[in-house]
Amino acid sequence: MDDTTTLLRFATAGSVDDGKSTLVGRLLHDSKSVLADQLEAVEAVSARRGQEAPDLALLTDGLRAEREQGITIDVAYRYFATARRRFILADTPGHVQYTRNMVTGASTADLAVVLVDARNGVIEQTRRHAAVAALLRVPHVVLAVNKMDLVGYEEDVFARIAEEFTAYARALGVREITAVPVSALAGDNVVEPSAHMDWYGGPTVLEHLETVPVGDVLTTGPARFPVQYVIRPQTAAHRDYRGYAGQIASGVLRVGEAVTVLPSGRTSVIEGIDALGEPVDTAWAPQSVTLRLRDEVDVSRGDLIAPAAAAPATTQDVIATVCHVADRPLKPGQRVLLKHTTRTVKAIVREIPSRLALDDLTQHPDPGRLSANDIGRVVLRTGEPLALDAYAASRPTGSFLLIDPSDGTTLTAGMAGEAFTETETETETHARNETETETETERTV
Repeated sequence: MDDTTTLLRFATAGSVDDGKSTLVGRLLHDSKSVLADQLEAVEAVSARRGQEAPDLALLTDGLRAEREQGITIDVAYRYFATARRRFILADTPGHVQYTRNMVTGASTADLAVVLVDARNGVIEQTRRHAAVAALLRVPHVVLAVNKMDLVGYEEDVFARIAEEFTAYARALGVREITAVPVSALAGDNVVEPSAHMDWYGGPTVLEHLETVPVGDVLTTGPARFPVQYVIRPQTAAHRDYRGYAGQIASGVLRVGEAVTVLPSGRTSVIEGIDALGEPVDTAWAPQSVTLRLRDEVDVSRGDLIAPAAAAPATTQDVIATVCHVADRPLKPGQRVLLKHTTRTVKAIVREIPSRLALDDLTQHPDPGRLSANDIGRVVLRTGEPLALDAYAASRPTGSFLLIDPSDGTTLTAGMAGEAFTETETETETHARNETETETETERTV
């Protein structure tokens, strides 16, 4: 296989018993991505259960509890390739209790495959998965209407489900939606075209995965370099060496470029870039490099280095859309830790203005708390300034986590800025105006 083939990261999601693990197993099996010993093990387990054909769901349900219960619990990552593209697949759970795991699997995905049982149509969990995909700004969504064999391969059933899901997803802001009728158990339209649905003229699931355009979005935006570690060898040969190591989150950095260190606001010029121990003139996301600056400025872990001409504004007032992932609720007045890139600061939840109702996409005002798997909006005040981008503009530097300071439990996954609507609540407008006033005052001073 040519090393220049592109990489597609995609996540799968679906309600319990929609056949998601079977679809993934069929995709791996029919694309010849399963090793012989793996297939033999699956066949042996299936035979002991009295099944005539191999249960392909066992290729992804690796935990003992998953196999016993017949559901997916944890996020399972699978790596496979065809002659046209390389893939990293995140198979996420479908049970409502584990919706938060989808946030983990889809946070870096270029595409999401959402499964729907043709017998049940679009249900609440389907809407929740669509909302999470929209919230995380996943560029492409595939609706796989599964178990078409159980509804007689009827075109009307597929058309009705596709129309309902497409209208809902577009209202959330999903830009591209492709609907495919499949039978994962029989292999229809997964890798090979179906002989039972001649009325469908679109691509199979694998064909779409191989051909969907994948833009290099990490290198198109302004450069962002969160500092992970300060390197000072303290040896005779490197007595004057001082470098700042980390992974470029987005954009391109060049030697000689003027940069700003945030949140301090100090400026300097990139004197050198070291990649794998060798000096280079240019580096881009997601490379891990070491930057050397011309001036001796105070830089430490958690600082953000950005081009002076395109540096983000710093703020202590954060308005964000969040998905609450912890069993314990999130409440106003709660003190938390906010982790943004390599920086962790203290913060307080000032308000929870609204919670998203997944049935009609309305914002329920003043819910009082966010429970596990709830999607809502929060207003935070941080103890220190943050160089935070809007999530819509930059996924790596627009996202953050809220952490319980008492035991380190991850509470909430946050996306800075608006996710579904351009309207603001009165509280959010007031907070934004305060932030703009403070920023203008700082500039004046």
